[in-house]
Amino acid sequence: MSFGSSVGPSYMGLQTNIRNVGTVVLPVTDQERALGFYTEVLGCKKVNDFTYATGERWLEVQPDGGGSNLCLALARPERAAGVETGIVLLSTDVAGDLVALRTAGVDTDPEPLAEGPVVWWSGAPLAGRPPQFRLRDPDGNSLLVDAAT
Repeated sequence: MSFGSSVGPSYMGLQTNIRNVGTVVLPVTDQERALGFYTEVLGCKKVNDFTYATGERWLEVQPDGGGSNLCLALARPERAAGVETGIVLLSTDVAGDLVALRTAGVDTDPEPLAEGPVVWWSGAPLAGRPPQFRLRDPDGNSLLVDAAT
């Protein structure tokens, strides 16, 4: 699929009505297991769950405080699970959440990322500021937990 013309796009003066990010698609191998993790462990709530006439399930969760939804989509060969998602979850207590998640057996960084040295994650530089750590869901998809500012 191609966007724009072969000469190059002209965006001067363009205005849209786009105001928010609604849903981010996250590949998972087992939608029920993922639903349990995102609701029971991360505290999200289920906001959409239906099946298309062709049998595919659309399943969305949302952090309890609102924000963009996560669509827990069944992984496919061209969109495998176990990726650096680029999804950042915001926390009011990063250190406390890291301890709670590690205690519950969730695969996390051993400690918050150190301030200073850059670690690359999902194509972005992370340097421990604000306080942050990575976690992995049961499929190995990594998410970043960052301080809500």
